[in-house]
Amino acid sequence: MQYNDLEKIRVEKVNRLRASGSNPYPTRAHVTHTAAQAIAAFEAAEAAGNGEVITVCVGGRLRSLRAMGKLIFAHIEDRSGRVQLFLRVNELGEQALQQFREDLDLGDFIEARGNMFRTRSGEVSVQVQEFALLAKAITPLPAAKDEVVDGQVVRHASLSDPETRYRQRYADLAINPEVRQIFRTRGKIIQALRQFLDERDFLEVETPILQPIYGGAAAKPFVTYHNQLKQNLYLRISFELYLKRLLVGGLERVYEIGRDFRNEGVSYKHNPEFTQLEYYMAYADYLKIMQMTEEMIAFVCQRVLGKLTFTFDGQTIDVTPPWRRVDLRQGLIEATGIDIAACPTAESLEAAMRARGMNPKPGQARGKLIDGLLGDYLEPTFIQPTFLYNYPRDISPLAKSMPDDPTTVERFEGFIGGMELCNAFTELNDPFDQEARFLEMGRAYAAEDEERHPMDEDYLQAMRYGMPPNGGFGMGVDRLTMLLTGQRTIREVLLFPHLRESSD
Repeated sequence: MQYNDLEKIRVEKVNRLRASGSNPYPTRAHVTHTAAQAIAAFEAAEAAGNGEVITVCVGGRLRSLRAMGKLIFAHIEDRSGRVQLFLRVNELGEQALQQFREDLDLGDFIEARGNMFRTRSGEVSVQVQEFALLAKAITPLPAAKDEVVDGQVVRHASLSDPETRYRQRYADLAINPEVRQIFRTRGKIIQALRQFLDERDFLEVETPILQPIYGGAAAKPFVTYHNQLKQNLYLRISFELYLKRLLVGGLERVYEIGRDFRNEGVSYKHNPEFTQLEYYMAYADYLKIMQMTEEMIAFVCQRVLGKLTFTFDGQTIDVTPPWRRVDLRQGLIEATGIDIAACPTAESLEAAMRARGMNPKPGQARGKLIDGLLGDYLEPTFIQPTFLYNYPRDISPLAKSMPDDPTTVERFEGFIGGMELCNAFTELNDPFDQEARFLEMGRAYAAEDEERHPMDEDYLQAMRYGMPPNGGFGMGVDRLTMLLTGQRTIREVLLFPHLRESSD
């Protein structure tokens, strides 16, 4: 490896420690308290006034170091926060104090044992009696910036270039507590989603990621090859068709939280792999699922944020039920002047769009044209929580038609902050209708079109055994995390987002 000058100095320290018989990467640690636990234990004893001595061993990354003659003040940081270390020659001796100064650097992981006390300035600290290096950091954390706190200069490490932050997420997390908080919040969101569904008697399941036939969404899949089976397999684009097979088998309420993969464009709200929640509920329809969606998002916000409002892109969002409901056809009439019911073919819809000064790509299927209209003219206007419902049949191959209108299906999408959050149907459970839909989609789209939905004979076989009426729901967990953490790009809520190969 090639080391810069600072790294070379630290490598020399590693070599010196090893030559002296000291291991810079020992196998064991002896930590007994987090920083927060140590401080809390001392404050409890202090409040009790019983004179109890609180002895702890804390561990963490060395964040600051200030030597003052025979004294050293330092801070270490762990998952719970920071605690000050107070090192004095009286307790440690000259040699140990010198070793701390010479062998340790900011970024190193150390442990320190001692009694808790409060310094003259009032800070609860560990009066160190012993310390040990747990892991030597060779590369210093990124360049520091100065900040004045209470009249003193405090040094913080920072990364400012987003590309570097995403490529070196480990460094980004190490020095930016607000980034760590995003992913703690993400974890709480997933816990709350699970709790909501578990409390309603849903069963969490796992379905195949490698699938012989992709389906359940309109997206282009990633293709791989299984050598022993000698066949192409697809990374799943949705859980839907496998989860609905489970309804046939008698598992009436199922959900899965996991990864989907779509070989499509990358944007502020798209990543090739993303986390999805899907659930299916027997004997429910899209109206019931709509109600559950309002309840679930409100539940998650209350659990994670402690309130039903949050700020996103400068707007205060209120998720209190009930949410606004907009009929898709009527919404497009009001936004564009186009009545999609009066344009039953792709050609007639394209002509209507051109008559209003729009410039659609020639030869697109009617479903794609409609999807483009709602994406351009409706989606950006839905800042507050909104359900757009009753979709055209030709862009919803797995949804049940309305009883009085075979051209429209019982489907809704939920929008918040000007972007789609979720998608749901009254699910199609008629095997004859489903087969006709598969054939129709195959004819309507070219073979290479990502909207083309392949025939899944095994899924049809499952349906022929009898599938109960049901409602289904899918939601991007990454987008929900964006909303609740106020992030305008999906990359901020993915630990390791996909990036173009570096040119360095």
